[in-house]
Amino acid sequence: MAIETILVFGEGDDSGPSGLTLELLAAARGLASNIHVFVAGDAAPMVTELGAHGASTVYSTGPMDEKLMGVHAAAALASHVEVAAPDAIFFGQTPDGRDTAARLAVLLDQPVVTNNVGASVEDGALVVEEPVFGGTQNVFTAFQNDGPALALFRPKSFEAEATGGGAAELVEVEAVDPGNAGSAVVTGRHVEERSGPQLDDAAVVVSGGRGLGQPEAFEMVDELAGLLEAASGASRAIVDAGWVPYSKQVGQTGKVVKPNVYLACGISGATQHLVGMKGSKHIIAINKDPEAPIFGVADLGIVGDVHKVVPALIEALKSR
Repeated sequence: MAIETILVFGEGDDSGPSGLTLELLAAARGLASNIHVFVAGDAAPMVTELGAHGASTVYSTGPMDEKLMGVHAAAALASHVEVAAPDAIFFGQTPDGRDTAARLAVLLDQPVVTNNVGASVEDGALVVEEPVFGGTQNVFTAFQNDGPALALFRPKSFEAEATGGGAAELVEVEAVDPGNAGSAVVTGRHVEERSGPQLDDAAVVVSGGRGLGQPEAFEMVDELAGLLEAASGASRAIVDAGWVPYSKQVGQTGKVVKPNVYLACGISGATQHLVGMKGSKHIIAINKDPEAPIFGVADLGIVGDVHKVVPALIEALKSR
């Protein structure tokens, strides 16, 4: 069976679709001729950009208000799949994507493969690529089921690129009663304050690790990032230690980044961290240990004390 139609689970807000949704559209365009998007929420602010990235139709449930996203999205998707019969459904590896895909897999009684970084079609079957053992090996899985292939993909696995198409057709789908699970409601939301370039899509990222020695030393990472108009990131070690919030974590269990420049300050380069940043275009490492694994992926390595090198960089930038 050939892959002809792929449905992308779209996420975003009033400003438009998420970057990960656009990345999934790029992946889908390379595999199938019919690309559609399903949005659990109000898709009106997204249709123009989704169309520009290859989607011909956008199916929308309308506003979710205070409903629990995954519960209602999965129920509506299951009903839609019975009619539309897509060959595959792509989800982003996000909280809502994981929740919806898991519930949908149960409703459809179909397998789901998570944490993928690549996709291809071989002998008419969807094949997904998943890194294992800390990213040191890749496993390729071919879907052999009769229903739609359900696959989740990590951010930055594909390059989003507009095709120049017009706005996608917006089609409203009927809400579906999800049963007892639908009684759960969202009682509150916390939106983290954010300013400056964001870690997910910054052109330059400056990250700090355990080599900084103490929490206060992360201030110089933030200062250097500010001077470079960059986002600041961190290794899992100092996130677990409580020095910085989880939102700054780069790595296998954090965020995957692919900036033009990644500057690692006092980061040894554990495999878990390398998975999240080794795709950066240019990697610069500062570490006093010449045997640190980070130098194995670095384009430029500075063997030195981060407490001397980083302040010197800051002073040099301030004097320009």
